[in-house]
Amino acid sequence: MKTIAVYCGSSLGNDPKIVKDAFELGKAFAAQNITLVYGGSQIGIMGTVANAVLEHGGNVIGVIPQFLKRKEIEHTGLTKLYTTQTMVERKMKMIELSEGFIALPGGFGTLEELFEVTTALQLAQIAHPVAILNSNGYYDELIAMMQTMMQKGLLKEQNFELLIIEKDIQKLLERMRNFVPKTTPKWITN
Repeated sequence: MKTIAVYCGSSLGNDPKIVKDAFELGKAFAAQNITLVYGGSQIGIMGTVANAVLEHGGNVIGVIPQFLKRKEIEHTGLTKLYTTQTMVERKMKMIELSEGFIALPGGFGTLEELFEVTTALQLAQIAHPVAILNSNGYYDELIAMMQTMMQKGLLKEQNFELLIIEKDIQKLLERMRNFVPKTTPKWITN
């Protein structure tokens, strides 16, 4: 994996451990020569990851819609910055540029991006690993919800197991490197 998209918040939140983990993930990318693909902002958790990669000699590709350039405060120090017209184009460009996907803590946009690539993986539209860095238990309730979905018969265990979920950055990256995609989707029949 040479490029990984990171989905995360454009604000910092109020948990210093999450911000620290975002910084450590950026350092790990630089150390392992992984190019960060992300939303192009200099603020929030997004800016923390990007700045960590850059401060440690790595490469960062940003993708930002024109209408968010001021609102999210475009990062001007990136290796490359793509500007799109819409959020849909932004997401598609990030998918096109990436060989893996990680969700850090974030809000609705982060969840949308996570579930979009997870669904694409489930349907064999992409063949790259999708992961959650469960920083300081941030995603515990979401993971519990997915387990409820399995218990209620609305999420197949094999599809839940497509997601790589880790609290440790090195374990997460190792599991992503060793990821083997399923070759064909299993269609649901009643």
